[in-house]
Amino acid sequence: MNFLCKILTAIQMNKIYYLASCDTCRKIIKSLPKGNDLVFRDIKQNPITEEELEEMHQLSGSYEALFSKKAVLYKSMDLKNKTLTEADYKKLILEHYTFLSRPVFVINGGVYIGNSQQNMLQVMKVLNNV
Repeated sequence: MNFLCKILTAIQMNKIYYLASCDTCRKIIKSLPKGNDLVFRDIKQNPITEEELEEMHQLSGSYEALFSKKAVLYKSMDLKNKTLTEADYKKLILEHYTFLSRPVFVINGGVYIGNSQQNMLQVMKVLNNV
């Protein structure tokens, strides 16, 4: 299989990037409709690749949108008092899994980031129509 085919195959898979140790992620996963075709990725056990992050970036339009400012490391590194660029956000997400806002769903070419009620309603709607 050539490189382009691999990319197209990867993009077509519906995925959830989550953290197994996160109570909120576990609660969300339990609430997902049965029979969904999601590929589950625990980002601590199986870190995201640069290619996967690129896919999320292309769909969301921003690394900052994928970045969690709630992460303990964000506070401990005093990042709120620094001016971060898109390149900084990308680098930080790739360096440590806690910087990815969770969960991230990639479904049918759309991206759904975080656990807000509105976001989860959109995810449920899309999954029920898959």
